[in-house]
Amino acid sequence: MKQVEVGIIMGSSSDAPIMRQAIEVLKKFDIGYEFNVVSAHRSPQRMFDYAAAAEGRGLKVIIAGAGGAAHLPGMVAAITTLPVVGVPIKSSNSLDGWDSLLSIVQMPGDIPVATVSVNGARNAGLLAVQILATANSALREQLAAMKKENYEKVLQQDETLDRS
Repeated sequence: MKQVEVGIIMGSSSDAPIMRQAIEVLKKFDIGYEFNVVSAHRSPQRMFDYAAAAEGRGLKVIIAGAGGAAHLPGMVAAITTLPVVGVPIKSSNSLDGWDSLLSIVQMPGDIPVATVSVNGARNAGLLAVQILATANSALREQLAAMKKENYEKVLQQDETLDRS
């Protein structure tokens, strides 16, 4: 069983389809993860306990997705010293995701949260991989190979572009 290094949490199970994009990335890089609903508003003690115990459980990065007021990433970041990546989610009660984005990106001084685009859980997963790769040369090599593949795709697209 692989070690769980990334915690993926969300404010509601309705966020799961978006947050599963991060899981796809972590699976591609063979990184262990956990996937949980932890609401800042509906279960604040659960959120506190999760964040306070995360490092002791072996987590190295937390990806936190939330819609609406989106306090989960910032509150978790206030509790743990681990890097937190916030995913603003366009939810049924959001203002096209802007409320979530601003709630996460406008953190006060000394409480940093890395923030990706609205519904950008794929990039949150990749950012978690990059964070882990700072201490893992095999992951760095896999990331370099992925970037090379992306470069090759661009060249191929350019070669086959209809310029008429």
